[in-house]
Amino acid sequence: MNLNLTHWRVELEADGIAIATLDKAGESANSLSAAVMAELSQILDAFDQQAPKGLIFRSGKDAGFIAGADIEEFTQLDTPEKSVALVSRGWKLFNRLAEVKYPTLALVRGHCLGGGLELALACRYLLAVDEPGTKMALPEVMLGIFPGWGGMLRLPERVGPAAAMDMMLTGKSIDAKRAKKMGLADDCVPPRVMEPAARQLLLSGQPRRPLPLMQRLMNGPLKSVVANGARKQVAKKARPEHYPAPYAIIDIWAKHNGNALAAPEVVNRIISSPTARNLVRVFFLQERLKSFGKASDFKAKRVHVIGAGVMGGDIAAWCALRGMTVTLQDQSLERMGPALQRAHKLFTKKLRDPLKARAAFDRLIPDVNGDGVPHADVVIEAIFENVEAKHALFKSLEPRMKPEAVLATNTSSLKLEDLRTVLQRPERLVGIHFFNPVSMMPLVEVVEAEGADPVAVQSACAFVRQIDKLPLPVKSAPGFLVNAVLAPYMLEAMRAVDEGISPETVDEAMLAFGMPMGPIELVDTVGLDIAMAAGQQLAGGAQAPKCLLKRVEQNQLGKKSGQGFYAWNAGKPTKGQAGNAPAGLATRLATPLIERAERLVAEGIVADAELADAGVIFGTGFAPFTGGPLNYRKSV
Repeated sequence: MNLNLTHWRVELEADGIAIATLDKAGESANSLSAAVMAELSQILDAFDQQAPKGLIFRSGKDAGFIAGADIEEFTQLDTPEKSVALVSRGWKLFNRLAEVKYPTLALVRGHCLGGGLELALACRYLLAVDEPGTKMALPEVMLGIFPGWGGMLRLPERVGPAAAMDMMLTGKSIDAKRAKKMGLADDCVPPRVMEPAARQLLLSGQPRRPLPLMQRLMNGPLKSVVANGARKQVAKKARPEHYPAPYAIIDIWAKHNGNALAAPEVVNRIISSPTARNLVRVFFLQERLKSFGKASDFKAKRVHVIGAGVMGGDIAAWCALRGMTVTLQDQSLERMGPALQRAHKLFTKKLRDPLKARAAFDRLIPDVNGDGVPHADVVIEAIFENVEAKHALFKSLEPRMKPEAVLATNTSSLKLEDLRTVLQRPERLVGIHFFNPVSMMPLVEVVEAEGADPVAVQSACAFVRQIDKLPLPVKSAPGFLVNAVLAPYMLEAMRAVDEGISPETVDEAMLAFGMPMGPIELVDTVGLDIAMAAGQQLAGGAQAPKCLLKRVEQNQLGKKSGQGFYAWNAGKPTKGQAGNAPAGLATRLATPLIERAERLVAEGIVADAELADAGVIFGTGFAPFTGGPLNYRKSV
């Protein structure tokens, strides 16, 4: 075919099947920019003139199928007309694709997200390649927008409204096997047979599996029932004033059959909202954190973790889950028992396949004698917070380690400059500070001491990315970034309790502000004894709140003891009714956090305001719709 294309390659094979391969120029991943979409329109024009026997869409990238729309283009939507035009472009083009007379198939290998899945849904067939990287999702809600290129129409028709709403309102991803089981994919095949399987399915004439009667009713006469149920579920997790997009998805599906162009005022309200603007900003902040892992080609195969407590054990389990061979050291096998039990639960939950879970468990090796040290590419110390104990450990570790291996501490409160004095090469010690629970918290602070070896710091960042976490470079200082901003925030919340405001009222004020958890519940979760110690170190000599002192004296330490500010049952706090919060309470409580973040930027503990915002969002859950604490202060 004689088409002048930059991003697509189109081959017409001898049997009449056309292969359209998307290989976006100058990018490592495919996205559906205006130029890519215009070329797709050209391809469909050509096939309108001379139809192929069938058309297969595939990716020319190792990274995956299509990552979605080009997010950069969202930042240029500064008028209502531009917002509507963006939605219209994809909606009309994918409707056109869905209506072609010849069979079409999306061969999905690797990530297939947002607009990429909407393109695949517009094809007659979707063939998923069964490998770990294959993930399908409509994650637009996480950017504060909606899947406006046909996802809200076709996904409910394909998998039923309940499963479709679950995907669209959470942004969760589906693997290849699950996609086949739920009817999203027509089939799921291993990579070695994907080419012949694609051709066979394309020309099979196979009809789509029909939806069960109840699902068809829910997508028709019973739509309002589904929509009401979905609104109630969303309301439990997101307030409409903070996150309007999930409510818009429900309304556009229920009232306009997924066609956002039928409600142009909703399109403009959602796309131009501060929430969408800030969540797009958070997306780019996340990409910036990811970029720190690209400065080095360091790759770890073996990890050794010393200390099988909650943090050390869970760090070891996470590394094994991510494919590394991990040796976990403590004083006895008995001390490692709880960590190994938690690891087994993690592997079972995350991998779902018993064979894969078993393989992960086999990669996690109890190692009382520390035999893994000489073979490890990364050695992580996660013992109790005591300088002398860490000195003794580092002294024994260093002579046994590979010269190029990363030596890291998971300390949350001690200065690296004080810990490394016993090392022959003190510049090699870095901090790799995880947050609890390790499996849920995406951020890891990579701590650089004065005069640290830049290669060691870059290798640590690369390792953090390798295990699918977000590295945030910070300087060595008490509390680094995240704990340093949380301490004054929790302190101010407990001072409010000292003044007679109930813990429930304090927590509710910050939930209404947009925090994922109230500060008093956070203190209970962290542990009142930990909060007391952190406060003494990070609050600049401020007196501990009376409500904290009293409970610690009574050994009411929070969640771990079953009683703190709240009584805890089965891992959940029992709360009374929140009262009316005094005017300005949320602002009062957030202000110390924001001011501390500003100070840490000024002092160079974190490089700039963007990274401070990224760290506080991904390390504390600070209301993402605000764009971060410093962005929030600027906006108000």
